[in-house]
Amino acid sequence: MSENGEPRLAVCVIVRAMQIDPESCFRATRARDARFDGRFFVGITSTRVYCRPVCGARPARREHQRYFASAAAAEQSGFRPCLLCRPELAPGLALVDASRQLARAAASLIDDGLANEGGMDAVARRLCVTDRHLRRVFEAEYGVTPVAYAQTARLLLAKRLLTDTRMPVTDVALAAGFGSVRRFNSLFASRYRLQPTSLRRTAPRASSVDFHRFVLATRAPFDYRRLIDFFAARALPAVERVDGQRLRRTLAVAASDGRTNSGWIEIRPAPRGIEVRIDARLAPALPRVLSACKQAFDLDCQPDAVALGLGDLAASRPGLRLPGSFDGFETAVRTILGQQISVKAARTLAGRLVERFGPPIETPHAGVTHLFPSAAQLAAHAPGDIASLGIIAARARAIVALAVAVAEGRLLLAPSVDVERTLSLLQELPGIGPWTAQAIAMRALHWPDAFPTGDVGIAQALRERRPAQLARIAEAWRPWRAYAVMHLWTSLEE
Repeated sequence: MSENGEPRLAVCVIVRAMQIDPESCFRATRARDARFDGRFFVGITSTRVYCRPVCGARPARREHQRYFASAAAAEQSGFRPCLLCRPELAPGLALVDASRQLARAAASLIDDGLANEGGMDAVARRLCVTDRHLRRVFEAEYGVTPVAYAQTARLLLAKRLLTDTRMPVTDVALAAGFGSVRRFNSLFASRYRLQPTSLRRTAPRASSVDFHRFVLATRAPFDYRRLIDFFAARALPAVERVDGQRLRRTLAVAASDGRTNSGWIEIRPAPRGIEVRIDARLAPALPRVLSACKQAFDLDCQPDAVALGLGDLAASRPGLRLPGSFDGFETAVRTILGQQISVKAARTLAGRLVERFGPPIETPHAGVTHLFPSAAQLAAHAPGDIASLGIIAARARAIVALAVAVAEGRLLLAPSVDVERTLSLLQELPGIGPWTAQAIAMRALHWPDAFPTGDVGIAQALRERRPAQLARIAEAWRPWRAYAVMHLWTSLEE
């Protein structure tokens, strides 16, 4: 039983694709149970508004509530988002169920803005499926077509930018992925019965024109301290810096128009999540920047499901997350540099790489002065140039080979890719074996079931050095083996 006397609900009862249990949803909504925030949305038939189950407004009568698996499904049925609980702030769902992975991966790519660049054809190509198959599995999972989902994603992002920033309406429309301001104004008015400028009047007057501020939600428990400690131990000189609870770093992100936008971000703790401040120069690429922050801090995690899967291993560390990556290529290079050496030594070598090849950038933050070199920049150099920094020749060759593969588009290091295919491509490159590939999958691909069997820290924590035996032990933790790795590593520090 919960504290207010309501029966505790099994997570799997709430949302199955197109099979929502209304009674369970009603109980979760009445209890304002935060565990179900983002798992479903509540449409109020009397007002035609849809809300998160944690909405603070006076609850509607049971007969006036309808339940939807996604915000897009609610809007497709004629509901508009609540201005109080703001559905665009609801935490997302992690990619964990293999049978639903494709649809969730497509949704993630749409949220990242890929559909704004090349339409659904680009999303289908990224996932190596046909448009028809993508539409079928997407509708089965979300109750709407990918196109309808993308339209809602653009509108909700625009609503968020109008409410939380002072970006000009024209810039909001473009950043959200609309091809024209006229189309944006028309769709916004017809869908939400509001003019964009009516939300602009409520935008915070104290917000800076130099950066945009967002709050990203996650599910409790959320161990922010251990996450920030992880990043602090690996903070790359000139690229990133951790001061107390704040992480600041530079970032280069491709926008929907194909251009690369560079700037800085700052992340600090916030109630039920994180606060992100984003350099105004990154505004054209906001969907991708926000997505990178969510991935890096594992905001889509379902901690209850992870804890249940890991059992005693996770009992003493509730809310421990899987640190992701702000840039997949950067993480992969740093993983190669970290082969068979300490975290501190790998950090030193990566710092030399930035000092020699990283482009400088102006920021208002001391010690945050350079971008990490891009794949194209490193691909233009010979392995000897990399080795001259004190990097072992074999690792220098691996870095250049990786850079060439990424720059040519043969290898993509991001969540939602085909994990098995990417692992295979990685291991075809010189100097990249199973440990390196799995370590890259843990963070750059943010794959929750990655497990670098040959890792020394895992062997020490389990007091077992035989790879076959380690793999057998880890079978009990599927599909959360990457989270198990984090618990094992953390146990060595306690």
